[in-house]
Amino acid sequence: MKVYKFGGASVKDAVGVKNLAGIVKNCSDDLVIVVSAMGKTTNAIEAVAKNYFNGNKDELILNISTLKQYHFEIIADLFGNLSNIISKEITSDFKALEKRLGHSPSLDYDFEYDQIVSLGEILSTKITSAYLNYIGISNIWIDIRKGLRTDSTWREGNIDWSLSTELLQSQFNFSANRIYLTQGFIGATVTDQTTTLGREGSDYSAAIIANILNAESVTIWKDVPGIMNADPNKFEATRKLDMLSYREAVELTYYGAKVIHPKTMKPLVEKNIPLYVRSFIQPEEQGSVICSIDHIMNYLPIFIGKDDQILITISPIDFSFIAEESISEIYKLFALYRMKVNLVQQSAMNFSVAIDRPERGFDKLIGDLKKKFVVHYNEELELLTIRYYSEEVIKEMTKERTVFVSQRTRTNARFLMK
Repeated sequence: MKVYKFGGASVKDAVGVKNLAGIVKNCSDDLVIVVSAMGKTTNAIEAVAKNYFNGNKDELILNISTLKQYHFEIIADLFGNLSNIISKEITSDFKALEKRLGHSPSLDYDFEYDQIVSLGEILSTKITSAYLNYIGISNIWIDIRKGLRTDSTWREGNIDWSLSTELLQSQFNFSANRIYLTQGFIGATVTDQTTTLGREGSDYSAAIIANILNAESVTIWKDVPGIMNADPNKFEATRKLDMLSYREAVELTYYGAKVIHPKTMKPLVEKNIPLYVRSFIQPEEQGSVICSIDHIMNYLPIFIGKDDQILITISPIDFSFIAEESISEIYKLFALYRMKVNLVQQSAMNFSVAIDRPERGFDKLIGDLKKKFVVHYNEELELLTIRYYSEEVIKEMTKERTVFVSQRTRTNARFLMK
């Protein structure tokens, strides 16, 4: 049994869904297909969640109308005059959303986010599953929330592995069916409240399913030839990496490489399941593989850029040293506001961190820090990580840039700059 994961770009329109069907049709193995929300749907539904929570009714109506139009155009392109096969069900899903939005939101934005944004994956998988059945590729649609159970950490649910194993192994019965199609990114609590696994979490979903069902492999289908040594949208003359070790992949995801979700590797390593990254544009090409490697690899320089970073520098008010007690207190505040720390640098009197610009809570964080510390921050910075660097590469990548923080280890060079 294999697991295929298709991201939003691969099913952004009817052409994409048909292309997915062609790839699936050529697979002779038992298959679990994990599909993300279509195109930029998650961004669009995030706007729904924000406008609902903030009471912006006019914008909310426009958001929903746009979402409906987008999905029903894809349905019409796929099914033509027979679109009623799935149209009624999608209409029902939108009515359920509108009913929910007709009530006042709770006081917990992250909870509301999970209940609303999860609809993107439900719509995408229902449409894709129906189309595959329509053209003769028999499959069963699975609501992954019935099997993948998490705690109630909204927007970043932690998996209940014991319960999820029991439920998922019961849901996916390959003695009765060859192909199942389900959602990435979402799960549910034991009380059936929907949770999400973190932005771009469909890769992680595929890895969880592969681990629990003891899959032979996982393949992530993307719009690039494989794993590149840099993001082609940001860097020129990128090159494909044919093979990476599990450890190298973990390092890349930790530093912000977007090719796979950071949590994806651990479930695969536990069962020694290889991960393939292949192009849905050129499915005949082999792509890249992440697997167990017991010899030293000679890698190209690898470039990882993270935009929209904020550098926060924290100093004691009384000119004392930055001690362990102070650092502990600072980190507790970052954990409280769920801030992602990407870089840390310390001197005698300064403790500096780089974080992703958060959606919410930044002003409260700064306010709490200022109660005990002097705080300065710089915005709109880029964090560049170069693995397997050389002095020539560093010089080229940092020229004509203002560098705020630089760090080097044996393998990595990191620069926070503008």
